[in-house]
Amino acid sequence: MSETKIIVLDDDPTGSQTVHSCLLLTRWDVATLREAIVDTSPLFFVLTNTRGMAAKPAAEITREVCKNLKLALAELKQSGREINPLLVSRSDSTLRGHYPVETDVIAEELGPFDAHFLVPAFFEGGRITRDSVHYLMVEGKPVPVHETEFARDSVFGYRHSYLPDYVEEKTAGRIKAAQVERFVLADVRGDNLPRLMKLQGNVCGVVDAETQQDLNRFAEQLQAAAAAGKRFLFRSAASLLTALARLPVQPVAAQDMAKYVRGGKPGAVIVGSHVKKTTLQLEQLLKMPGIAAIEVNVEKLAAHRDALLADIIGRCEAAHASGLTPVVFTSRVEIAFADQASRLAFGDMVSAFLMDVVRSLPRTLGFLISKGGITSNDVLSSGLALRTSRVLGQILPGCSVVRCPADHPRYPDLPVVIFPGNVGDEQALATAYGRLAGK
Repeated sequence: MSETKIIVLDDDPTGSQTVHSCLLLTRWDVATLREAIVDTSPLFFVLTNTRGMAAKPAAEITREVCKNLKLALAELKQSGREINPLLVSRSDSTLRGHYPVETDVIAEELGPFDAHFLVPAFFEGGRITRDSVHYLMVEGKPVPVHETEFARDSVFGYRHSYLPDYVEEKTAGRIKAAQVERFVLADVRGDNLPRLMKLQGNVCGVVDAETQQDLNRFAEQLQAAAAAGKRFLFRSAASLLTALARLPVQPVAAQDMAKYVRGGKPGAVIVGSHVKKTTLQLEQLLKMPGIAAIEVNVEKLAAHRDALLADIIGRCEAAHASGLTPVVFTSRVEIAFADQASRLAFGDMVSAFLMDVVRSLPRTLGFLISKGGITSNDVLSSGLALRTSRVLGQILPGCSVVRCPADHPRYPDLPVVIFPGNVGDEQALATAYGRLAGK
């Protein structure tokens, strides 16, 4: 009898934003993957950070994870433990990311699959799909995502909110819109099992959802089809994972997360995301008591890196010694780049600088908030050098708290908030800080 394990390849570390008690991996060697597969949680996340890369390295990383997964699963099968993996390529709920690059590689290495499904709904972030059109809720009104700032992303821009057209656009016509299987709300809320059982040849399906209950019902039927032998791959946002994992309520309530703060000490906030929502949230956070605002002028980075780093670290130490929480944020200037490669290289330079700041924060730090998906991935994998960490739960809808292991050389048991750039209202960042700092 095989066991089912939900294995999530996450292109930034925010996909755990609706689940708890599971492992996040920043390494994907065979031994680490095997450890996660046999963990008691029904799912785990491999943080590939591919949204911060160009398409070629993203494909290479995805392939490496898949090859090692295949080896880990084979080893376990040899030892008498057969695992049935349910594979999810978790990505952005506003349709940014390397689709179909990543799903193509997963299908090549771990297929064949009968179908792959696009399920971008993320209810905590106000993302719903209706009549195969994906929407972002803005002030209570649904706005097609191609009309938002996310569709103008310089790396992952797109022209269509109607998902079959999005698929045709992103696959450069390899998958025609007319070939896409549409699961609209009436389908999702009805009996899909006969239709699911007929799918074959890795056909693309797009799935409507307006509520968590929609995905809960659809997931039940997906899992029934999988139990009957069908193999499916998912390209989804976080809400599908809630439906697949069926976890109980998180052990510690969001408003009580301060119990994890080390010694009642002040924390630190690192802000790398540049989306408009982050800037609005940062403005509100800086109005809170107990905050020390520390801006990183990114235009000076290339020429004055060492002096700038020494200054920022010194100001963080002084703030902490005074009982304040330093908020280190990149300057909010818009910089034009000649091409995608230049933009990614600049992002790498800024992130490397912020990680040097993280590595030098005071040892007695009480908590850490990381704002931005790619920033958060780098905080876990590079700044804190974690091989694995465990999700404690959410401090706000869509914002997970993880904890460093007890044997961490600098920050044992440090709670870290993974705060996506595009989640929450204008007060959300201030609220998360207030819950941890008791403000």
